[in-house]
Amino acid sequence: MSVRGWLATRESGWTILVRLLVGLVVFFPEGLQKLLFPALLGAGRFAKIGFPWPEFLGPFVGVTEIVCGTLIVLGLGTRLAAIPLIVIMVVALISTKLPILLGHDVWIFHLSAMSRYGFWSMLHEARADLDMLLGCVYLLVVGGGRASLDARILARAARTRGG
Repeated sequence: MSVRGWLATRESGWTILVRLLVGLVVFFPEGLQKLLFPALLGAGRFAKIGFPWPEFLGPFVGVTEIVCGTLIVLGLGTRLAAIPLIVIMVVALISTKLPILLGHDVWIFHLSAMSRYGFWSMLHEARADLDMLLGCVYLLVVGGGRASLDARILARAARTRGG
């Protein structure tokens, strides 16, 4: 896909609401908290879940969430910024929600102590993860919308070529 293809969007300006939800409400603050509270939400949590190299992966995921969340809020490279966040959400679902669904550890990922396990418990715990995954997939498909820097860059390029 060309650069124009990655930036192109025909969606309405209302796509900004999805961008704000995905970027500003969830990924930017979650990434920041992984860096500010590493024992609780970053490397310490990654170690507890069972990730290898938690001291590297915790900050790496945190920085990725901050950078990609910011790009999505700005609507700059929206489609490209959504891809790493989709990967993060799929890994989060597999590493934390699949054990809840099955009621036991899965591969290297440890089951958290909970009062109940199974489908309904997993669905309850996964609701925000699934929302963020679908929000990122939406942005990958439609782009940043009319109220994005992507749209402004393309409009400026069209005026330059036309004038």
